[in-house]
Amino acid sequence: MVVTIGIIVGWTAIAAALVVLLAPAAKSTGPQAMPFLGGGTPDTHAWQRYHFRPYTMALLFIAFEMEMMFMYPWAVVFVSEGIKALAEMGMFLAILSVGILYGWREGIFRWQ
Repeated sequence: MVVTIGIIVGWTAIAAALVVLLAPAAKSTGPQAMPFLGGGTPDTHAWQRYHFRPYTMALLFIAFEMEMMFMYPWAVVFVSEGIKALAEMGMFLAILSVGILYGWREGIFRWQ
């Protein structure tokens, strides 16, 4: 293991030394130092918040999909387990309903 680490460190040092020795020094002056998009200044900040509409739709889809995916096997288990299985499914549906309520609050049900 020590030999392997030594080989890795050695190859990394050789690669770093080759980059320093062989790569040309990059000197950004003038238009090269300006931001992208033709050298113009951006109109908005890069971290500007935007509303990503498909996120809430995907959240709602996953909530309903997970609900249906676990309903069919649960129906088989419910016959043998009884009230315990009913309580577990109630907790599961309560957790999923939080996601659905979040989507409702975000306005996923409003068509624009």
